[in-house]
Amino acid sequence: MSDILRTLAEKVQPRHTALVIVDMQNDFCAQGGYLQRTRAESGRNPIRVDENAAIADRIGVLADEARRSGASVAWLCSVYDFKYLADAHVAMRDGEGCCMEGTWGADFFRIQPRQGDVVVDKHTFSGFHETGLHAQLQARGIKTLIMTGVATNVCVDSTLRHGFFLGYHIVVAEDCVGSGNPVGHEGTLSTVRVNFGEVTTSAELRRLFGRHAPADALPAL
Repeated sequence: MSDILRTLAEKVQPRHTALVIVDMQNDFCAQGGYLQRTRAESGRNPIRVDENAAIADRIGVLADEARRSGASVAWLCSVYDFKYLADAHVAMRDGEGCCMEGTWGADFFRIQPRQGDVVVDKHTFSGFHETGLHAQLQARGIKTLIMTGVATNVCVDSTLRHGFFLGYHIVVAEDCVGSGNPVGHEGTLSTVRVNFGEVTTSAELRRLFGRHAPADALPAL
């Protein structure tokens, strides 16, 4: 029997929803991380990372609310040692050094997984490509992905498209995604609205999750 979820409230029922946190890692997000550092050294337009702390903090608050409501939280972590990458991916890189296995650059930025969260390493832009993410989400009965993280127009975009093709409902928390490419960022949000799902705010998602939080997790009146 078909189970088509039409409204945002239906889609983000905690029992079948996963908050997906994409690539919130130092090399993508931090001052002195690979992207910010190498762009500055090369003289190209620098990657702006000043907004990433606020994005991470909003994701952290949303993740806490998701857990309280009973939703799942899944983290994607890029590991980009060349030994793991396809030749075509290597060809697009200036050099090895981004999100190297076991380094500070590959560590999470400001926020961390909690016990019970799903954590999946990936070696390309999509979190579903040759990883165990889909199997782990299916084991939890997940039907909806709430997308957060960086970069909006690269790994977030690739993962949400792949997820859509696998049959997941897609929701993007627009104040919890970011990119050094403002045009690409807005392009992904526009494309999601038209073709893949819904774009909303973390405040609205927290409100919907709050309906399902256990009574002892709610503030006293």
